Amino acid sequence: MSQRFVAGLVQMTAGTEIDANVRVASALVREAKGKGAQFVMTPENTTQIDPDKARVLAEAQPEARHPALPPFRRLAQELNIWLLIGSLTVKASETKCWNRSYLIGPDGGIAARYDKIHMFDVQVGDGQSYRESSSFEPGRQAVLADLPWGRLGLTICYDIRFPYLYRSLAQAGAQILTAPAAFTEVTGQAHWHVLQRARAIETGAYVLSAAQCGTHAKGRRTYGHSLIVAPWGEVLADGGSEPGVVTHEIDLAAVEAARHRVPALTHDRPVEAPVVANALKLAGE
Repeated sequence: MSQRFVAGLVQMTAGTEIDANVRVASALVREAKGKGAQFVMTPENTTQIDPDKARVLAEAQPEARHPALPPFRRLAQELNIWLLIGSLTVKASETKCWNRSYLIGPDGGIAARYDKIHMFDVQVGDGQSYRESSSFEPGRQAVLADLPWGRLGLTICYDIRFPYLYRSLAQAGAQILTAPAAFTEVTGQAHWHVLQRARAIETGAYVLSAAQCGTHAKGRRTYGHSLIVAPWGEVLADGGSEPGVVTHEIDLAAVEAARHRVPALTHDRPVEAPVVANALKLAGE
C-alpha cells in the first residue's frame, strides 16, 4: 500500500443553523475532492457555532438522530474519500453534550469516534468567557484509527495544549495527528502556529488542523490558518484567514525519517516526583 496520499483541509465560518452549515461544509469537501484530496477534514464545530448555549442544548440530538451524520456519510461514499468531521455537538444527557469527531470511510460507515478530552474553560481577554465544561461532557479515551496509508490519532482543538496526549498517540503508532479547531483570534495569533509545529516536532508526525475562521454570531472571532505541518516541523500549507480549502500531499516516509533522526519517542525515562530545593536557605548560608 502506498504511503502517499493527498490531504484536504476545509476552512469555514460556521453559523448557528445546522442545515446551512452542512451545505457549506459539503460544498468545500467537494472542492477538496476536486483538488485531488483522498482524505478530507472539516473544523471543530462544523455544523454550529452558537453563543446561546441553552439553544444549542435544546437543538442537540443523540448520534442516532443527528441531522448532519446521514448527509456527511452519503458524501464520503459518493466521493469515495475518507472524511473526518472535525466535530459535531452530540447530545449526551439532558444537561450535557459530547464534542465529537467522526471518521467516515469511503463506504459511508463510521470508522471511529473521538470525544474531546480537554475542556476549554478560560478567559483569554477577548471580551468573552469560555466555559466548555458547562455544556459538554469531557471524553476519557484516546482514539486511533487505521487509514489505508497509515495510522491516525484523533484530537480536537484545546487538546493541542496537552503534549502527553499526542505523545501517547504517537507511541501507539500514530503517524498522522488531527486537531480540528475553532481557536479564538486572540489565542490563535499568540499560539496557534507554535503549538501545531511543536506537536509535530515532538512526535515526528504530521499534524493536520482544519480550522474555523472569521466572525461568527454575537461577534465571536476565530483565527483560521488551517495547517498541514510535516514531521520535521515545516508548515506545508496554511489556509490563511478566509473560508476555503488547502491541500497537500502527505508522504509517510517523512515520519520514519524524522523519527530516525531524533528518536525521542523511544527515550522516555522514569522521573521521580519533583522536590523543592530550599534556595533561600542556601543563599543565606
